[in-house]
Amino acid sequence: MAKFIPVFRRFMLISFTILVIFATAALLFLQQPQFGKAPQGERLERIKQSPNYKEGSFKNLYHTPFLSEGYSMTKITLEFIFKNFPRTSPMDTVPGIKTDLKAVPKDENILIWFGHSSYFIQLNGIRFLVDPVFSGRASPVPYSTQSFAGTDIYTVEDFPEIDYLLISHDHYDHLDYSTILKLEPKIHQVVCGLGVGEHFEYWGYDPAKIVEKDWDERLKIGENFTLHTATSRHFSGRSLKRSNTLWMSFVLQSKDYTLYVGGDSGYDTHFKELGKKFSGFDLAILDNGQYNEGWKELHMFSHEVLQAGNDLNAKRIMPVHSGKFKLANHPWDEPLETIVALNEENFHCPIVTPRIGEVVILNDSTQILSRWWRGMK
Repeated sequence: MAKFIPVFRRFMLISFTILVIFATAALLFLQQPQFGKAPQGERLERIKQSPNYKEGSFKNLYHTPFLSEGYSMTKITLEFIFKNFPRTSPMDTVPGIKTDLKAVPKDENILIWFGHSSYFIQLNGIRFLVDPVFSGRASPVPYSTQSFAGTDIYTVEDFPEIDYLLISHDHYDHLDYSTILKLEPKIHQVVCGLGVGEHFEYWGYDPAKIVEKDWDERLKIGENFTLHTATSRHFSGRSLKRSNTLWMSFVLQSKDYTLYVGGDSGYDTHFKELGKKFSGFDLAILDNGQYNEGWKELHMFSHEVLQAGNDLNAKRIMPVHSGKFKLANHPWDEPLETIVALNEENFHCPIVTPRIGEVVILNDSTQILSRWWRGMK
């Protein structure tokens, strides 16, 4: 027994040293600029005045667990890393079209998707860019969560000047450090949720460019054109602190067109409330993909997307949040195939499914777009 004690002590000392080294390395890694910066000072004081900020973090309208009942982070992480799910990434190159964005006449009302939840909108001569991610990955860790082959046909250099950069929330698949740095000279105004502006200011953006909003606020952006902020059911965070910045959706409302920019959201009553408030939408962009029973309150399954579109009284639905990154274990093309099939059975609402870079004509509700993923491996 006496001989065992020194050995045990050495083992404990070595183990403790290893833990200290790993903890120090992790803390140093988290100091890198891509993690952004937590709200502080006057920005934090403003956040504390929000009715949606309680007990040190932002809250959804209704109770929203980070993980569904019966699931743990350990179980989900181990399953994601070690279990072999079929077809979570395409073997074929994702098809795309390289539209010349700078050559699009400003009087054309169009939308161009770049995969996942990034897209360019031009409406009434105003140019919007939503949640751009052009770095090739949706993670702060190098060589992780890389984009599918063929999905990175656009770079920041391809863009004209952008009137409004809209950021729905600060997760890495929606707010990309590398892309944001390169875009800065082209951006006239950033519109984001409370607290997200801290990242932009830390990354060198002029505070005068940054407009931070709470839910249910508005910004007049032109004659007969208003940008509304609205709720969504999700969470936020880029480092150890969760939900210290606000997630949101947007409504672009012109004299002749109303467009819903959904961001990320689980299904809830806010869709029906927004449908009533705005008397329906010409197009609703909704997240459809990267879902899992373990976080079903945070992302919608395809049948919920269709129900949300119905609640919004949408004339057309554009499903996004798929086609570029693997963030869940379903087959990569399942969200698109499922929503089209369910819609044909039950809802019969036009589903907008452009290829990356393909022009969607906002004023043409009869535009026919291919089911480009069919036949791909």
